[in-house]
Amino acid sequence: MQFRGRRSPEILLGREHSHRYRTPTEEIDAQIAALSGWRGTLLAKVRRLIHEALPGAQEEVKWRKPSNPGACPSGRMAASSARARFYKDKAKLTFARGAVLPDPAGLFNASLDAGTHRAIDLRQSNAINEAAFRTPIRAAADENHRA
Repeated sequence: MQFRGRRSPEILLGREHSHRYRTPTEEIDAQIAALSGWRGTLLAKVRRLIHEALPGAQEEVKWRKPSNPGACPSGRMAASSARARFYKDKAKLTFARGAVLPDPAGLFNASLDAGTHRAIDLRQSNAINEAAFRTPIRAAADENHRA
């Protein structure tokens, strides 16, 4: 896995000052394990689909703060990202530059009025069309290479 920029690819474990660090992949593995029920299963599936669509996608954990100590698992696709966030009733996969991406299957169903990003809200009862789901992932990577 490659890491670009000035940020360290490692994340400090817990709030105490431990000398043990986790990589973003280890951190996301822990987040998946900590999510109970359908949300953990869904995050694992979304992650698998992203890696199938883009085998070289980089994983990051971003936006860690006191109100969100677990942060957000993110997959970097060149210059932009898709990030996963989980709520009580849904999971949201947000594409930073989603407004310019084609959506022939109509997967984008959230943040449709946003200027640059688009999102896919997934609920427990939703089935994921795996072939259609890979399309915006690949399109985001292609768009980022052009930008």
